[in-house]
Amino acid sequence: IASGCKIDPSILNSDLASLGAECLRMLDSGADYLHLNVMDGHFVPNITFGHPVVESLQKQLGQDPFFDMHMMVSKPEQWVKPMAVAGTNQSTFHLEATENPGALIKDIRENGMNVGLAIKPGTTVEYLAPWKFMEDMMPKVHWLRTQFPSLDIEVDGGVGPDTVHKCAECGGKLFLLELIFIKS
Repeated sequence: IASGCKIDPSILNSDLASLGAECLRMLDSGADYLHLNVMDGHFVPNITFGHPVVESLQKQLGQDPFFDMHMMVSKPEQWVKPMAVAGTNQSTFHLEATENPGALIKDIRENGMNVGLAIKPGTTVEYLAPWKFMEDMMPKVHWLRTQFPSLDIEVDGGVGPDTVHKCAECGGKLFLLELIFIKS
């Protein structure tokens, strides 16, 4: 496997009667994360499992696995706290499922989880663009520039052709351009 790649197998195709053993087998085989597709029967027609399964797996596996939740649910806001308490490390939600993505991103992070963004196949990828670049961080870059004029300030996260000028205007000097969507 290429350097820097992570293996994140979905547990959905596992023998659900032996889910704990199946997860251990995946981890022992080199999986870095465990991908759990959470479906509520509303956002998508299928129903899978929720936070009680995550909590049970957390207890059974005992090796602190990284749980990557793909929340294919309506009202993903109601799932944040229970999933965090159950031991979820990352919550990926569909932008189409919420009216306030910014508040949801903040809530997920405040509950100690990484955030991932997803879109349905019929949604254009450009729909993700406003959520990749955190323009509200630019005052921090500007403050650093005024306090430390010779500092090399690196700006990372959603920097691309449409946003790099904002970073430079605030005093950034080193830019990591991201031209594809990356979970964070």
